[in-house]
Amino acid sequence: MSNKKYKIGNIIKGCVTGIEKYGIFVSLDNYYSGLIHISEISNSFVKNINDYVNIGETINVKILDINDNDFHLKLSIKDIDYRINKKKKSKIIEVGNGFECLRNNLDEWISIKEKEIASKNI
Repeated sequence: MSNKKYKIGNIIKGCVTGIEKYGIFVSLDNYYSGLIHISEISNSFVKNINDYVNIGETINVKILDINDNDFHLKLSIKDIDYRINKKKKSKIIEVGNGFECLRNNLDEWISIKEKEIASKNI
């Protein structure tokens, strides 16, 4: 099978299939797969690869090298926008009441629980 699909330098989509201490495994299609070595994840020190990707996540990857005999690509996410679905951080909205509900109901809830426990012990 001749590779006409992948070229060095191209940015393509792949699915994260595994994470090890040394890198990220990526499935590209039915034939080709690739590895993002830990040194190709970030320009900064990578303490935990799981901080960058999750198994099952689809990401953009850059092709560094191609081995058509083994159907294997060397990949990188360094210096590219690799996230396809950026996680939106939602802000927690504080309510003015805070613990007011707990303060107003705690004595009653404790009393109810005590009665339940007492009735089971009879």
